[in-house]
Amino acid sequence: MGSSSSAFFVICILHSLIAATCGALMMFYMKEIYAFGHGNEIAVKLLGSTPHDQLLIRTSDSFSGMLLFAIGFLLFMVSFVKDRDFQSFFAKGCTILYVFMALWRVIFERRVEDLAWDWLRQTVGDVLLGLSWVFFLIYSWREKYD
Repeated sequence: MGSSSSAFFVICILHSLIAATCGALMMFYMKEIYAFGHGNEIAVKLLGSTPHDQLLIRTSDSFSGMLLFAIGFLLFMVSFVKDRDFQSFFAKGCTILYVFMALWRVIFERRVEDLAWDWLRQTVGDVLLGLSWVFFLIYSWREKYD
């Protein structure tokens, strides 16, 4: 078991705060988030047109937000792991996850008419968050071999 890296702790806490905040906002303020991110006209479309659709969308958003909040909590717990090999393994997995998220946005989300203008901004966000893990891997590799 190697010594831990403080960079891992900082990156995990940063990602944890982002995930938990976004999850909480998704659970409780989705209408406002849609309006802020997409404008009022598209927000009305995204929230559904019938009461049944609105209930399904609100339920789906709440569960998605709860999952994202749980991921944030999991990242918070993982930030305290001291094993350097686990940290490297975890960072590689997170990098792959962000690559797949960016690919999903490029391949599928840009085809949704109401979200078409937003996919690029979200893809850039995914790439930047993924790069934080890549920089950690480079930093830990440099630390290991210097």
